[in-house]
Amino acid sequence: MTLKRTTVYVDAEDLQVIKEAAAREGVSEAEIIRQAVHRTALARKTWDEPFFARTYPPASGKVTDTAEATEAMWEEKARQYRDSKGDAA
Repeated sequence: MTLKRTTVYVDAEDLQVIKEAAAREGVSEAEIIRQAVHRTALARKTWDEPFFARTYPPASGKVTDTAEATEAMWEEKARQYRDSKGDAA
């Protein structure tokens, strides 16, 4: 990642919070600010795919309620994890 230099103006109270967090975590103030900017930028990014665009196969037949849909999603996630580890059952 290539870093670019910029100037950021913050409230004195926010700067104090940043300084305290940096000291507590043992990182630079710039790192705290970079992380915050990154999270905020991603939150405002326009994605190519809608957040809920992916679908998961139903556990059995037609999905009729939220609980069944959630169960189907976690079963698919577990299958993908097993497949990635080479332990397909």
